[in-house]
Amino acid sequence: MTGDLVANRGRGSGIVLMLLGAWGAVVPFIGPYLSYGYSPDRAWQYTSGRLWLSIVPGAVAFLGGALVVSSRNTAVFGGLLAALAGVWFVLGQQIIALAVTSGSISAGTPLAIAGAPVSAATMRFLDALGFFYGLGLAIAFFAALAIGRASARMTSAANQSEADSLIGEGQYGPTY
Repeated sequence: MTGDLVANRGRGSGIVLMLLGAWGAVVPFIGPYLSYGYSPDRAWQYTSGRLWLSIVPGAVAFLGGALVVSSRNTAVFGGLLAALAGVWFVLGQQIIALAVTSGSISAGTPLAIAGAPVSAATMRFLDALGFFYGLGLAIAFFAALAIGRASARMTSAANQSEADSLIGEGQYGPTY
């Protein structure tokens, strides 16, 4: 019973990782519909910045979540993939800025929203939170949960297997 509950919670983390990964990969393309995001302000316009800073880490987080959901054997690896994607969402802009000095790969500039109910500074904060930093932290958190739960399941299964083998050898007295 307890093993099933832990397995279901692990699957829940995997599903959340898939949803967060899908959000991270798609939000740059649908954000302009909602006046939310970074330049270019046209929906579904491809840029290399969107590829390396959103699509790739979003796809990796989605894949990691799918591996967590699919099997106990792949859950730890899937969690590690998702955790790396979360870290990339948080640090990717800074790493790209150091590695690609030409500036050809960037997130763009936050969209200015005329008549928005919040200030431009607040919108920049919300953009960064929903596109990169908050998203990356959420992915890393759920990946850590998935890794922990998968590790606990593996340890529990190993301990049960060891106990079964010892009982089978008769070291704990007769079995009836």
